[in-house]
Amino acid sequence: MAVVLIVDDDAAIRDALAEAVRDLGFDPLPAASGGDALAALDEKTVDAALLDLRMPGMDGLEVLRRIRAGPQAPPVTILTAHATATNTIEAMRLGAFDHLTKPIGRTDLARVLSHMIASRTEQRPQPGVAAPDELIGSSEAIRSVQKQIGMLADSDASVLITGETGTGKELVARAIHDHGYRSRHPFIAVNCAAIPTELLESELFGHVRGAFTGALADHVGAFRQAERGTLFLDEIGDMSIAMQAKILRALEERIVTPVGGKPVRVDVRVIAATHRDLRERVRNDNFREDLFYRLNVVPIHMPPLRERISDILPLAEYFLAKAGAKKQLAPAAGAELIRYGWPGNVRELKNAMERVLILVRGEIIAAEDLGFLEEPQAGPEAVSWPDEDLPTALARLEEMLIRRALQRTAGNRAEAARLLNIHRQLLYTKMRRYGLDLSEDRTNGVGSPDARRQ
Repeated sequence: MAVVLIVDDDAAIRDALAEAVRDLGFDPLPAASGGDALAALDEKTVDAALLDLRMPGMDGLEVLRRIRAGPQAPPVTILTAHATATNTIEAMRLGAFDHLTKPIGRTDLARVLSHMIASRTEQRPQPGVAAPDELIGSSEAIRSVQKQIGMLADSDASVLITGETGTGKELVARAIHDHGYRSRHPFIAVNCAAIPTELLESELFGHVRGAFTGALADHVGAFRQAERGTLFLDEIGDMSIAMQAKILRALEERIVTPVGGKPVRVDVRVIAATHRDLRERVRNDNFREDLFYRLNVVPIHMPPLRERISDILPLAEYFLAKAGAKKQLAPAAGAELIRYGWPGNVRELKNAMERVLILVRGEIIAAEDLGFLEEPQAGPEAVSWPDEDLPTALARLEEMLIRRALQRTAGNRAEAARLLNIHRQLLYTKMRRYGLDLSEDRTNGVGSPDARRQ
């Protein structure tokens, strides 16, 4: 039975909603305040939430913000007797599923609950399908990152993720959070480069009402929003020296001071990321050395896509499948994706797949459909390929293509040979060369009954 969280400080309204929710066939979970609601979410899986806007203490918008920041956040509908354009827009901006005016009729309640629970079901990952935040790939480079995530997820050590723009640094941070003991608490991401310097302190540490012009209400700030969870500071290399000093103090003392307010102790894990060379910035006095070492307790480097050649096709197919498309890549199109240098990394690949989904009408994506991919006009180091000789690189690519063909055909060697456009006996020879015998096939899921009959 689906669980519906009901948050309202008015006991009569709360009881009436609970009775209606129960009559509609759902399990009501009443909460008298925002704090009680957040505590309930920590204890029980909730499928939908009805949230009062005006409550003493923590108001509905702040509760909504915290719920939406958490992992597996349920859909939330705001209920208010005082609907205005401002609170409606703000609620929807913060991710509310709907915004309804009290008193809410039974028909409207039934409608919104059914839609919320249906959307919740659609959001849940289906068996065998990668979750939205999964790090796709089986290359040695990405496997190394995945292993590091597993080893450090349950620690509180600071992590510094480096890598070019578009490599998926936030995905790594989210994976660390989702696989650790803090996963039931908020993951808050702040892009330090996207916030003006004069506003960053307030955004991170919060402010009290009246602390400066425009501070019309208290704001808790990202550190306190991430309480007991994870704060992800993206592009920290762009932060000013003055702000770096305040971040260092917060990390060392676990205390933040809101603008115009008093120091507050926080319990939060900090993960930072940057595409810049922080060691170089330290040498140039653009980044504090003490902060660098405080952040760099556990370094993780996200490799560029051009160094993850064997992950390119699985990633492309994942993006196509994620969109629900039945389109497939022709072999020549796959070769074109592998050939391209991907200066924009995984983000560029994702955008490219979204583009062909829109522009290609047929079910097969041909090489000419990828004609918009052009190498950047830059020096010879614009694309940095793995440091190995040509025979080794060709052998690695050949083995990857054979493994992929066997996986796509569930281990059927005849079908795999047809897919690769080679004779079946030649496939057997190459499988023996790369150690792809029957015992290994069973381990890797390609030793199916079809494969053993070949």
